[in-house]
Amino acid sequence: MRSFVAFTKKEIMESVRTYKFMILFLIFVVFGFLNPVMAKVLPEILESVLPEGMTITLEEPKAIDSWMQFFKNGAQTGMIVLTVIFSGIMAGEISKGTLIHMVTKGLSRKVVVLSKFTSAVFQWTLSYAASALITLGYTLYFFEKMELPNLFLGILGMWIFGVLLLSMVIFGGLLFKNVYGALLLAGGAALILTLLGLFPDLKPYNPMTLVSENVNLMTEMFSSGDFLLSAGVAVLLTGLLLVISMSNTLKITE
Repeated sequence: MRSFVAFTKKEIMESVRTYKFMILFLIFVVFGFLNPVMAKVLPEILESVLPEGMTITLEEPKAIDSWMQFFKNGAQTGMIVLTVIFSGIMAGEISKGTLIHMVTKGLSRKVVVLSKFTSAVFQWTLSYAASALITLGYTLYFFEKMELPNLFLGILGMWIFGVLLLSMVIFGGLLFKNVYGALLLAGGAALILTLLGLFPDLKPYNPMTLVSENVNLMTEMFSSGDFLLSAGVAVLLTGLLLVISMSNTLKITE
């Protein structure tokens, strides 16, 4: 336990020193501010850029528009940033040989994997929570009403998908032993899950639902039960990838 805590602290401090955590945190903080602001001013911007004499009728901005921006930015740019920033969390140390040195000196493989995963999840949670809280605060400020069923469940679902991506990056780093392989595995898995989303019957079992059906969940056009089932599948996949990563199936030293 002591080695786990010490190695986790080392991972967090390294992310701070290399500015990875700062970059991730600042990007999501910026998203937090932009989400409600864009929802509020976008209709005015569209009206200002229309040719003279042309008019369009736009609905009054609502709280749900702010959260639509939140889930859109998180599912697209946010997940890409998260994957890229942590793509070298395992593969980078293997390619440089520093991890091999620590393992051969007696550091447990389980400690290595769990510490790196815990560190990444901790940084992802802080960044994502900051974005969600800022979005919430400014949404309440700009809009009078915010009656959105299942909002918390939608926010939680995207966080779970981010955790799944981190487990994929760690697994990919061990499998391919380079950053490009880790990115390829995470990106390829996301592409496959996106293609599976074309089959409606598979949506309740598809983790991609956690970042694609959030708005429909808030408008009750998608079942909360099916959403929870997708979350359960994502949690199981995360656990499976971590177990395989901690086993001797994927070699750290070669």
